[in-house]
Formats: sequence, structure tokens, C-alpha cells
Amino acid sequence: MANLMDLLQGQMEGGLLDQLTDMLPGASREQTQSASNLALSTLLGALTKNAAKPQGLEGLFGALNDHDGSILDNIGDLLGGRAQGRSSDGMGILGHLLGGGNIFNIINMISKGSGMSRNNSMNLLMKLAPIALGMLGKQKRQQQMQPQGLWDYLNQSNQQVRQRAPQQDLISKLLDRDGDGSAIDEIAGMGMKVLGNLFKR
Repeated sequence: MANLMDLLQGQMEGGLLDQLTDMLPGASREQTQSASNLALSTLLGALTKNAAKPQGLEGLFGALNDHDGSILDNIGDLLGGRAQGRSSDGMGILGHLLGGGNIFNIINMISKGSGMSRNNSMNLLMKLAPIALGMLGKQKRQQQMQPQGLWDYLNQSNQQVRQRAPQQDLISKLLDRDGDGSAIDEIAGMGMKVLGNLFKR
């Protein structure tokens, strides 16, 4: 079974990267790709961290009932702001996964690592969060995962990304800190070179 990052990679290669670039004023395709890699790596890390505790895993397992993958069939509505409901609430998803105080550190990291403006980085992260949850929910439904299976899948996906790009550990450190952005400059120096290669085969 393909890991979550590889599935999201397939979604990006299926035209999503160009759609996202078109909706971000002044962004280049290269910036969008680098920013997306950082954003998706962060979301995967946050999902894995949240699911590491029994209460978090139970909450995520239940929440995926609202994220069954149907959002992936309505990407145009999501990007155009026409999608409604919990499955498309990017800010709500980010607040739950990252915590309010950490979102701004993550946005700065994405911006510095990709050269994209903070506003575009925020908009991109808000659009990718529902897509990541939808892809995970689709796998849960198709593979008939139980909570332990969901955890195993997330953990294995995260471990594989860390093997490809050890700098993923820096993102994990950033997710563990409240208001401490000392890891941002480290990540920014490597983001485009290393994490940017995650979507290149």
C-alpha cells in the first residue's frame, strides 16, 4: 500500500500543482512545489504526532468519518471556496492539528523555505489540509482500517518520509515547540533542496 505522501504526490502530479499555482498571486510553479512539500510534510508530521496518543488516535479515527475522500472529487470547489462543511474547513483542521500558536511558525517556515509570501503560504496550507485529511480518510475507508491500522499507516508513512529527508526531524521539533521558531531558519536553509525533492522521482 502506497504511503500517504506518495498518494498526495500523485494528486499533485495529477494537475493539482498547476491549479494551486494559478490561485496564488505572483507564485511560481517551483515556489508552489517547494511550499507544498513543506506543507504536506508538516501535516503528515502533525497527524502522526496527534495519533501517537490513544485519545488523539480515537479522535482522528472518528473525525475521518467527515473526511471520507469525497473532497478529492471536488477539488475545483475547494480551491474556488465553494465547498462547504467540515471536510473543507482548512482553518479548523489546522487549528486542531497545529494549535493556534504554532500555525504562524509553520507559515513562516513555509514562506522562508520556498520564497513564497506568507499570505500565499497560509492560503496554500489551508487548501492542502482538507486534501491531506481527505486522502487519509479515503485510505481508511478503502482499506477498512481500524484505529491500530490507521496508526500503523500514519507512522510508517512518516518514517518513510524521514528516511528520504532527515530534515523532517526539524519539522517534528518545530511542532513540539510553542512560540519557539528557532528551527525555522534551519529548515528554510534546506527546505527547497531536500524536502523539495520529495516530489521528484
